[in-house]
Amino acid sequence: MKFQPINLPDVDMKRPIVIAGPCSAETEEQVLTTAKQLAANGIRIFRAGIWKPRTKPGGFEGVGSDGLPWLRRVKQETGMYTATEVATAKHVYEALKYGVDILWIGARTTANPFAVQEIADALKGVDVPILIKNPVNPDLELWIGAIERIYNTGLHRIAAIHRGFSSYEKKLYRNQPQWHIPIELHRRFPDLPLFCDPSHIGGKRELIAPLSQQAMDMQYNGLIIESHCEPDKALSDKEQQITPDSLDLILRRLVIREMKQSTEDLVDLRRQIDILDNDLLEVLVKRMRVSTEIGIYKKEHGIAVLQTNRFNEILEKRIANGVKLGMSHEFMRTILAAIHEESVRIQVELMNK
Repeated sequence: MKFQPINLPDVDMKRPIVIAGPCSAETEEQVLTTAKQLAANGIRIFRAGIWKPRTKPGGFEGVGSDGLPWLRRVKQETGMYTATEVATAKHVYEALKYGVDILWIGARTTANPFAVQEIADALKGVDVPILIKNPVNPDLELWIGAIERIYNTGLHRIAAIHRGFSSYEKKLYRNQPQWHIPIELHRRFPDLPLFCDPSHIGGKRELIAPLSQQAMDMQYNGLIIESHCEPDKALSDKEQQITPDSLDLILRRLVIREMKQSTEDLVDLRRQIDILDNDLLEVLVKRMRVSTEIGIYKKEHGIAVLQTNRFNEILEKRIANGVKLGMSHEFMRTILAAIHEESVRIQVELMNK
């Protein structure tokens, strides 16, 4: 696939390209007020959710097509480009009818190939930039499949949005970044523009600045950030929205590093190592948490800590799997023995309490 830049007239496409606006278009006044404040700070692309897919019924699910004239007013009164999420063919037709400039496909929709194909069919013959968020689950091939479906319609002004991946565990982030997945996407398609959505990754406004900086350090092309004139009164996702002035401060403080020397490639690879090491640590913590639960069960039922047959079975199978994946036999044995030793230590301590 050969992607085209999502160039827009009169928009500086240097990093970071910034798309900003409220999670949801709530009222005409809220939309216009937020847009004018953002425009005054130099933001050129305004985003707002018109249709809002929610996890459970009963919450605010967007104003629907009634909000599209508000986006048209934003264009007329500020000169900004507008962007919104589409999840069905009807959404596509309605958004284009009102002159929306950029469409994006949300994470829940990306996870459904039938829905993506419906949108792709509705976009045939249209020349409009399409942004595609990663699916809610950490599945790179599903993400690429959605990109391919849109590309096959003849639309090549495509970008990807990294918004993190859902997890049932409570952690620092609302959606786990799993940076290695967008890194692999970029490796396969180096000319595909990549945006970061720190609002949805972090889920808290105080995480937007560090996540934005990390995205810039990793050479992302742009940011899509939720900004509301009165975020504490927002009808959806108020914890992750910031005021236009707060956004302006974050953007002013960003350090933009360009890859000018060959050594920058090494720096980028080291950043990837740092991210992967953090992922490994998180997995090891989960592993030891399960070992603790096993230790509690053994203590309650009078079962011995050391189960030699079980360890030998694990060792043989894991080593064989590791060798198939290209690891050395000795490396796998060393790593697995160390993990087992730590698990035994944890369970022995539990027995002695």
